[in-house]
Amino acid sequence: MSQTFDVVVIGGGPGGYIAAIRAAQLGFKVACIDEWKNAAGGPAPGGTCTNVGCIPSKALLQSSEHFDHANHHFADHGITATNVKIDIAKMIGRKDTVVKQNNDGILYLFKKNKISFFHGRGSFAKAVEAGYEIQVTSAKEELLTARQIIVATGSNARALPGTPFDEETVLSNDGALRLGAVPKKMVLIGSGVIGLEMGSVWRRLGSDVTILEGLPTFLGAVDEQIAKEAKKAFDKQGLKIELGVKVGEIKTTKKGVNVAYTNAKGEAQSLDADKLIVSIGRVPNTIGLNAEAVGLQLDERGAIVVDAECRTNLKGVWAVGDVVRGPMLAHKAEEEGVAVAERIAGQHGHVNFNTIPWVIYTSPEIAWVGETEQQLKARGAAYKAGTFPFLANGRARALGDTTGMVKFLADAVTDEILGVHIVGPQASELIAEAVVAMEFKASAEDIARICHAHPSLSEATKEAALAVDKRTLNF
Repeated sequence: MSQTFDVVVIGGGPGGYIAAIRAAQLGFKVACIDEWKNAAGGPAPGGTCTNVGCIPSKALLQSSEHFDHANHHFADHGITATNVKIDIAKMIGRKDTVVKQNNDGILYLFKKNKISFFHGRGSFAKAVEAGYEIQVTSAKEELLTARQIIVATGSNARALPGTPFDEETVLSNDGALRLGAVPKKMVLIGSGVIGLEMGSVWRRLGSDVTILEGLPTFLGAVDEQIAKEAKKAFDKQGLKIELGVKVGEIKTTKKGVNVAYTNAKGEAQSLDADKLIVSIGRVPNTIGLNAEAVGLQLDERGAIVVDAECRTNLKGVWAVGDVVRGPMLAHKAEEEGVAVAERIAGQHGHVNFNTIPWVIYTSPEIAWVGETEQQLKARGAAYKAGTFPFLANGRARALGDTTGMVKFLADAVTDEILGVHIVGPQASELIAEAVVAMEFKASAEDIARICHAHPSLSEATKEAALAVDKRTLNF
């Protein structure tokens, strides 16, 4: 017999669990279905982000950064550390603990908000008079009925054609987070967020890392000036990045993997490595959703087709996050989840795609919001630019990390902020001020007139805003 709810959410990642919580806050009877399992076979809500993405990667980045500092930077502070070693098993264990804490936290939030949680795979069974029947496939089969369905099934790692992931030698982000030892040599295909973050982790721990990128430019979506600054830092660290390559045959060997490729000059090359990480993007996860049972429209990529408000072609069916158009970012999924829950309640949920921040958690961190300088040039916009280097920031000097800069782009006439781009220490935190400023249509002058604490890294933001009018005070 079917259980009836007001809202059923399929998927317990950032878009799904947040949508469920907001819907429950608005007074709806809510169920959330999620199939992620932990090592013991129990529920592990949180999706890719919590289990094999944002959270575990940050845990490893933090551990590897401590190890790198102990080996290469403690001496600058008068600290002597000799014979520093890394226990990979303990590092991975800590990462797993952090993941479990987040899983358990979401389960607690479901209980707190009186959300019925079902551990299993959710799929459409059929349309009925009361809305839609959703089947939960697990140890115990369930049927749920609701008028409002929110699909938040996320995405999967894209494999190279002819080279499936075995998670032993050819790794996705999942396998890259579970390595039991430091590979002597590692090759990554793709210099996006996952490639750079995972490459940074294992390079710091002692691996010889080469990143192969098919595009001729480094981080093409990033402001060009910021990307060049980041590339210089990565080169200095010993992270080898080859651009404009064409990957050929990939062979697994007794010792690992061989990658044949053509470099930017058209020369045939070959690399042997212990491990290969493929990070060439992600694909929407609609496998097993049984969309055809109810006529849910998918596009040629397998993504669910939605309008600007996340409505699908079916009345009462919504979709959010990686499974729809737009950037595949956890915080974008969260905002869409909240907005959809509010729209179901008759409110005016809103997501501003122009003020969604982007972050790459390398060292230096890279963060941005709004348009890049190359985008402004392409559309013929009249703009002003201002930059300020962390080299001239007192707090950065005290931290011992002066790499990078803050860059402001503002309208030449109105001075409205059009984009802010940061490469340097704690860029992921500093970008929040820019997001708030842009959301409220602030000008560069507004930020330049706000008092920032001294000494703080945020002073670089103020100085970059001042630089738009060519009146920095400390550079």
